[in-house]
Amino acid sequence: MSVQILIIFCIAVIFNALANILIKTSSLNDAVTPPESQGLTGLIVYFLNPVFIGGLACFGLALVGYRFVLGKGLKLSLAYPVFTSSGFIIVLIASAIFFKERLTWSQWTGIAFIMIGVWLTALHMFDVKG
Repeated sequence: MSVQILIIFCIAVIFNALANILIKTSSLNDAVTPPESQGLTGLIVYFLNPVFIGGLACFGLALVGYRFVLGKGLKLSLAYPVFTSSGFIIVLIASAIFFKERLTWSQWTGIAFIMIGVWLTALHMFDVKG
């Protein structure tokens, strides 16, 4: 497996995490005025929110990148756990930074265990086509 595949894989992980952050950002005003309380117009405005659309676009880009690296021989049994776990870590930390969400000691412990698991899983991620 090439360095290019690894870079595309990492970019796909980042786009996936960014999509979650953007969708959360687009929903920040929902607690004040839920879109469904405004009827069909509110829902249309909600789904036409540029930040929400950006989140959907990031999901799409993540999917394209992920599909590309799988097509280049990256094993699904390795790619999926690393993809989702890495995104989980990024989203947890970004939530603390951007949304001021407090992470508990158990979440930090979980992040540490996930990082160890990602490292162990990724040790042989690029060995052979599967």
